Amino acid sequence: MVEYTKAPLDAVFHALADGTRRSMLERLAQRPHNVGELAAPLEMSLAAASKHIQVLERAGLVRREIQGRAHVCSLDAAPMHAGLEWLRHYEAFWNQRLDKLEALLKQEQSKQEKSKSPPPPKSRKRKTP
Repeated sequence: MVEYTKAPLDAVFHALADGTRRSMLERLAQRPHNVGELAAPLEMSLAAASKHIQVLERAGLVRREIQGRAHVCSLDAAPMHAGLEWLRHYEAFWNQRLDKLEALLKQEQSKQEKSKSPPPPKSRKRKTP
């Protein structure tokens, strides 16, 4: 198995585990937003939105810049790559398992078809007059 540093990968999966944070990331994938813009469609306070953003920042998924009084957040999707690589390892595992299952099922189906098919008809020899 591929080894990953657990702390960053754990932080990414923790951040992605919450639907609110995934929603924020979806919007940040379109363009940078300030905290108020991220909070508005979710009907949450700026403080609550800021807590979610902090989780995303700790995972390295969001960068926050202070522009005057506004905190502008932008997406950094690079940390998701480690999660994707981790998932790809298990994708290969399951693909191998499913390929073996498919081969076994085809083998069983072939056996059943052979056992159910009627025997070939006996050829009759005609007598010539």
